[in-house]
Amino acid sequence: MSVYVVGDVHGHRDALADALRAEGLVDGDGAWTGAEDRLWFLGDFTDRGPDGVGVIDLVRGLQEQAADAGGQVEMLLGNHEILLLGMYHFGDRPVPSGFGPRSFARSWEINGGLLSDQDRLTPEHIEWLTERPLVALDEDHLLLHSDTLEYLDWGEDLDTINATAHDILTGSNLESWWDVWRRMTTRYAFRGPAGEENADRLLAALGGSRIVHGHSVIADQLGIHPSQIEGPYLYAGGKALGIDGGLFVGGPCLVVKLPFEPED
Repeated sequence: MSVYVVGDVHGHRDALADALRAEGLVDGDGAWTGAEDRLWFLGDFTDRGPDGVGVIDLVRGLQEQAADAGGQVEMLLGNHEILLLGMYHFGDRPVPSGFGPRSFARSWEINGGLLSDQDRLTPEHIEWLTERPLVALDEDHLLLHSDTLEYLDWGEDLDTINATAHDILTGSNLESWWDVWRRMTTRYAFRGPAGEENADRLLAALGGSRIVHGHSVIADQLGIHPSQIEGPYLYAGGKALGIDGGLFVGGPCLVVKLPFEPED
């Protein structure tokens, strides 16, 4: 049994299937072949790419197939799932703000939202997405979408954070929804002089010895073109592992086996 994690897919369903196939997790038809392996997706299935709903459908199918085989496929919510759901529920309804016009529709459009995804969403898609957690722990890996400390504003342990977010996403308070979207867009908490200290703070609160996250494209952190990315980015004194290869800007779809150790 092995554990794998996948970063931001952003609508690139075929590239995802190819990357999973290369790791032996699916066959040529996109069906689960990972046996008892565990596979985690760290969010951002939609926007910026051609087939976000196709990504959702692929993963939902793999979740059922893996469970039948004794394996496990799970997904965390990313900021773009919050955006997709916010657009679905609230559209262009104005968000009360002292910083100019705000709405989910405006942010969704600016951030690569596609009408083809919204048009294909079903109540089953919405229910499934809404039930996904924000954070998870797999062995000693703390799994997040966003490289931020904002999760702690929803609670000081995994269960509380996930329960608080679930309460918001099953409710109709626009300002609370917007706050989740806004907080999930923040990034880079584990970079710079305070990066390792921030990682230690989050790990101490939520568990694990290493954070694994998507959201921030590795190329932006290294100052290289996304096509030059060859693997995940281990930083913050080995306390954080970034796995967003920047698929939507020409980088790879990273499927990373845990625990990850860099090659010498």
